[in-house]
Amino acid sequence: MRDGGDGPPDELLQALQENDRRPYGRTRTVTAEELVEAAEQFAEAVPLIHALLELQEAYTYGSEPRKSPVVFARLLTLFDEQPDVFDERLRHMLFWRFKWVANALLALPEIPLPSLRQWQTEMRDRYEKAGLGLQPYYGQAYQLAAHIGEDTALAFELWAGRPRTRLSDCEACEICERALYHLATGDDERALRVWEPVLAGKDSCQEEPARSISHALLPLLRTGAVERAVELHLAGYRACRRNPSMAGEVGRHLEFCALTGNEARGLELLAENRGLFDEVDSPRDMLDFLTGVEVLLGRVEQLGHGELPAAGFAGRAWTVAALRAEVGGRADDLATRFDTRNGTGAHGDRRRARVERAPLLDGLELTLRPRSLDDLAPAAVPVAAAPTRTTAAVPESIAEMILQARALDDQGHPDSPACWARLRTLAAAGDYIHPDDPEVGPLVRLRADLLDDEANRAGDKDDFAVAKDLYEEAAGLYEDAAAPGQAALARACALLAAAEDAGDDAEAKSAALTAAHASIVALHEGTPDLAPVHEARLLRLRATSLGLRLQKSGNEEDVAPVFAEVDLLLEFATRHEVVGQISGGLLLRAGTHALSGDLPAALTGVDDLVDRLKAHGPAWHLPRAFGLRGRLQLGLRDPEAAHASLAEGLRLAAAWPAVAVDTGRLHGDLAEVCMHLGRPDEALRHLTRSAELDLRHGSRTEAFCTYSNAAQLSLDLGRVEDCIALLDSLMAEPDVTAGEVDDRLLAQLRLTRARALHTGEDLKAATAELVALAAESAGWDDDPGSHAMIASEAAVLLGESGEFDRAREAVDQALAAHKQAPRYEQLSSCLRELARQRAQQQGEDGLPDALALLADAGRIADEAREAEHEAQGRSLESALAYEHGRVNAYAGAYEDALAALEKALALLGEPGPEDDRAGEWAECVRFAGAMEGIYLERVSPALTRLDAAVSRLTALGHTAEAEPLTALASRLRDEE
Repeated sequence: MRDGGDGPPDELLQALQENDRRPYGRTRTVTAEELVEAAEQFAEAVPLIHALLELQEAYTYGSEPRKSPVVFARLLTLFDEQPDVFDERLRHMLFWRFKWVANALLALPEIPLPSLRQWQTEMRDRYEKAGLGLQPYYGQAYQLAAHIGEDTALAFELWAGRPRTRLSDCEACEICERALYHLATGDDERALRVWEPVLAGKDSCQEEPARSISHALLPLLRTGAVERAVELHLAGYRACRRNPSMAGEVGRHLEFCALTGNEARGLELLAENRGLFDEVDSPRDMLDFLTGVEVLLGRVEQLGHGELPAAGFAGRAWTVAALRAEVGGRADDLATRFDTRNGTGAHGDRRRARVERAPLLDGLELTLRPRSLDDLAPAAVPVAAAPTRTTAAVPESIAEMILQARALDDQGHPDSPACWARLRTLAAAGDYIHPDDPEVGPLVRLRADLLDDEANRAGDKDDFAVAKDLYEEAAGLYEDAAAPGQAALARACALLAAAEDAGDDAEAKSAALTAAHASIVALHEGTPDLAPVHEARLLRLRATSLGLRLQKSGNEEDVAPVFAEVDLLLEFATRHEVVGQISGGLLLRAGTHALSGDLPAALTGVDDLVDRLKAHGPAWHLPRAFGLRGRLQLGLRDPEAAHASLAEGLRLAAAWPAVAVDTGRLHGDLAEVCMHLGRPDEALRHLTRSAELDLRHGSRTEAFCTYSNAAQLSLDLGRVEDCIALLDSLMAEPDVTAGEVDDRLLAQLRLTRARALHTGEDLKAATAELVALAAESAGWDDDPGSHAMIASEAAVLLGESGEFDRAREAVDQALAAHKQAPRYEQLSSCLRELARQRAQQQGEDGLPDALALLADAGRIADEAREAEHEAQGRSLESALAYEHGRVNAYAGAYEDALAALEKALALLGEPGPEDDRAGEWAECVRFAGAMEGIYLERVSPALTRLDAAVSRLTALGHTAEAEPLTALASRLRDEE
């Protein structure tokens, strides 16, 4: 744990304090080294002592144990030469750090064992000479015995049986050591009982509870406390990630992932901590880290994914298998060095036990974004989700493969993209020989097919401009290959893609779709001798273009033309038995009824379609049909039926590639239905699955938007660590780190993360994130309102941290942005909260600044009133008057506080029976009663006020709101 201290009252002190606020790492360490050089220029020793103490701390928590003893030797020399310059606090810090040196020496296998024992003897002698208790010394003796692997029972009793002293390790650290002793004896349950105060957050320090959590994860699993293990993994990992001094803890989290079926998350966390391979200077920490890494990589390799890329030592690209071999060799060497130094085999034995441990669970869901190793593999072809059907065998000859792909494509079969993907790989090979087969046709025909498939995939991702170009190129190649029907289809698809790329303006988009329809009709009529399957697809495109026009325009006159085209499609497809286009036409007809507002007719049509699909197929149309039925049922306010339909659609979709049957939308629709049914946790699961499917299939913007909604929902549900873990995972996505994601979308994710960090009581991290966001959003000239919101939130967190000057700067930014895009309620709330914080933290001294903030809030309220702005919740005027009451109360100005509360009550007026302001009114009465009865000692008028309010609230049925007032009145009567 970390100690505290004062410093010299000069510029060096300020520099030391500024460095103390920096995170541990190279920047802090280098600055500390520079400050020691600066302190050496002073004639007196005290500045140097403070600088050396800061430098030793930087080395200790920056994982540089070799340098810490050297700095301490200088401090000890100064103490021996000038003991009088060490005041009580500096003396305490000096003797405390004997333990730091003992731990640093322990972590270095090149330090001989006799030297370790000699240092402990030095520590004991120094403590005895200074008249200090020896419990800390015995604590170090026990840790040495545990490290070496000796019999620890006696050493444990000599330490744990002694009373604590001022120089003992903190409660949390000692609890961890006691728990690890019992864990080493195989008593998981006793270890966890000892650990409980730390795991519950009752005892903590610089390293705790993160250290204890990392050791407790596997015991928790072994004793059946699975949910607790998950919760602590998320919180504990966040506390130690990317921290060189906690590399061992990171390694144990990687091991936990490997042993619970979360190998993919383990690789993700390894990538996040790739810097530890080069930043950790402590051999003991490195051994712990590398062993955890090896457990993870070994498990991944066992599962057949040894060729996956992995983050490792700098200077080369690593696969899982290659990195596992390298890590294993280095860790073996470190364990051997420790065991050679110690004269035991303890480190090698402990390492082997970890590496050889079998998985404890097959598939524990750790985060809202569960992924498998298959998801990390660069997929050559789209893979179907756990099919419950028999897929067609892959033909042996290329000619048969081409014919099979075309046949599946004509059917609209979901397996056709996989066939084209295989053919694309084969055709790109340098030794590809195209079949000399008239039925297959020339190579140019295959190239057209592959372009057409690529265009389809671009269209599925709404990349219509790319799709248009690809379709047109494919059409030209089809013409070269003497395939006019396919050429016409490709040109029709290009026309529709161009229309869909016409922008967001409804009128312009409708006009583009009208023109596209006319062109497709002309193309259809001008292409003779079409095969029925091709003609049916052209008719489908005609109907689709008008359906999209209706969807965009919403005009009643656009309904009939869609039905007319659908009738033509259905008549033709039925006559020629083009089964897929029959169901497609029926789906279009139902959708048109829905767009025209006739939901019952649409539902009847879908019900008929479902019956037909069950009888005649194609089976892969059923998931979409059930999806539409579920959406219609929700529109008809039958969420239970909608849930049943969508769940059935999702069940059937599992047999097909997700992108072909739109599994992601089914999950998204189910999430919406679950919210209607009051099942938010189930909704959250569907949201995350919908987003992940979109992410895998390239719809990344949609995926990040959905994940943003999921993160906010998880935060609303109080699942703070789930929210943070989800967002951290997204922030590690390659396109995010490369800056390729829309900056506003990324800002929303970061804003939610900052709010979650604040809710999770990580004020420092939350403040840093919001301050950074406020700086970035200052450049959003097109969106000053968002900047006002972000700067306001940053100001509140800075105020909570006591940094009121920086908070004032952030508020001024928010006010400037507010002038361009008013955010009355957000600015008023921010100013009121900052005023409260200032008065609460600084009392009477902070009152002038607090009142100045409230004056700004008053001007905001005046502006809102002049603009006829209606507040969504509390009125700005009554909220401001109430805050005047609180601010004056914190400053001890009780008369002014009471006057402000009287004003707030007058502004609110007495509540009525259905008044949602009853709670606010009751709180004002309670506060005013407390001011009168407790602080101003006017008990009688306070009781009169409270009793009258209780009677009114009770008569109006607001009994819950009356309870705090009744309690206060009882307290006043008891004290009277």
